[in-house]
Amino acid sequence: MQVNLERIKADILELSQIGRNPDDHGIYRMAFTDADIEGKRWLIDRIEAAGLPTSIDGAANISATLAGKTDLPRVLVGSHIDTVPCAGALDGTLGVVAGLECLRCLKESGVQPDRTIELIAFSDEEGRFGGMFGSQSVCGQINPEMIATMTDMNGVPLQDEMTRHGYDPVAALDAARDPEALHCYIEMHIEQGPVLDRLHKSVGVVDQITGLFTWSVRLKGEANHAGTTPMDMRHDAFMGLADFAHEVPRILEENGSDRSRATIGKAQILPGATNTVPGLVEFALDVRDTSMDVLEELADAFRKALSAIARRRSLMFEFEQKSLISPVECGVPIVQTIQQQTEKLQLEYEIMPSGAAHDAQIMGRMIPVGMIFVPSKSGQSHSPAEWTAWQDIEAGANVLLHSLTALSNKTAEIVRQEF
Repeated sequence: MQVNLERIKADILELSQIGRNPDDHGIYRMAFTDADIEGKRWLIDRIEAAGLPTSIDGAANISATLAGKTDLPRVLVGSHIDTVPCAGALDGTLGVVAGLECLRCLKESGVQPDRTIELIAFSDEEGRFGGMFGSQSVCGQINPEMIATMTDMNGVPLQDEMTRHGYDPVAALDAARDPEALHCYIEMHIEQGPVLDRLHKSVGVVDQITGLFTWSVRLKGEANHAGTTPMDMRHDAFMGLADFAHEVPRILEENGSDRSRATIGKAQILPGATNTVPGLVEFALDVRDTSMDVLEELADAFRKALSAIARRRSLMFEFEQKSLISPVECGVPIVQTIQQQTEKLQLEYEIMPSGAAHDAQIMGRMIPVGMIFVPSKSGQSHSPAEWTAWQDIEAGANVLLHSLTALSNKTAEIVRQEF
C-alpha cells in the first residue's frame, strides 16, 4: 500500500486557506477562534467524504475511526489543526491530514485491522489557553478549576470562547479516556528544526520528547544617571543579565547533555531610558533536555550562577517557575516498529529526540507513544516560510501507514510502563 500524495496535497493546501492573512501570508487559526471552528468543520466534512464515522468529544477533539475486527485496545493516530499566530501550513496539520489519508488507504484497500484505528485532531495544542487542552482532557488532566480560570494572553476566558461556539466547557471533563482501552498513540510531525534537512534524510524516528522548564527572572539593581554615576559605583541590572548570558554555554557544557538547550528569548530593561543606568531587568529562561535528572541539575546550576552574579553586581535576584513539563520516552516497541517500516521502505532515517513539545508528550504520560518526523526546510517553523518537500511528506506518510498497519495487528505487543 502507498498513500495518495495528490490527496494529501489537496487537503493541506485547502486547509491552509482557512485563517490565511493575505497581507503577511500567515495562517491565523488559533484555538477556538472562528477560523479554528471553520477548520474543524472542514475536517469533519473530509472525514465524512471518506465514508468514515466521525465524532467530537467535550473538549472539541475531532475523531474518525476505522473499525477493527476485535475489541482489543485501539490505536490512536493524530495531531492538531490549530495554529500559532502567523503560522505555516504544516505544523500539526500534517499529522492530521496524513493520519486521515492512512485511514482512507486502508479502507479503500479493503483492509480491516485487528484493532480499531482512531484518528484524533486535538484542540489547542499550541497552548492559546496555557496548555494542551485537547490531549490533556483525553488524559484526564483537566479539572473544573482549570476550565473556569484558563485564559489567553489577552485575558479571554476559555469557557467564554467555547460557549460562544456552542460547546459546553464542563463537558471537557467527560473527554477523559480509559487507558486500558488504548493500545498506543503515534504522531507524524514536521521536525521544526534543521537536523533532517542538513542530513538530507527523509524520516526522523523519535526516541525521546524533551522536557522543559521556564523561569521568569528578575534582577533588581538601582537606576541612576548614566553620566554622573561612576562605573565602579553602579548597580547595573543589565550587566547582571549580560554576565548570565555568557554563563549559559558553560553551564550547558558542564551540567547538561548533547540534548540540552537553554534560551533567553525575552528581556525587558527598565526604566528603559538612554541616559539611565538600568535598575531592573526581567527576562525569560527556557531550558530543555530529554532527562529529568539533567533538567534538575541545570536548574540548580542556573540558580547558583544567578545568585553569584547578583552578589558580585550588588543586585537582588528572584525567579518564578512558570512551567515544568517532564520528558517522555517513546515506547521502545513503537520506535522499533517505525524503524523497521522505514527500513522496509528503504528510506534514510535518523534516530533523534523531539526538541519541541507535542500532544504525544501529554499522551505519553498515559499510554506508550511514538513519533515520525519529516524534514523542515532550513529548520523553519511557526512562520509562513515553514515547508517540507512533497516527496518527504509522502515518505513520512507511507512510514505512518505501514507503522499503523503493524501496530494495529493483534499480535503487536507493547509492554506498558507504570504511568
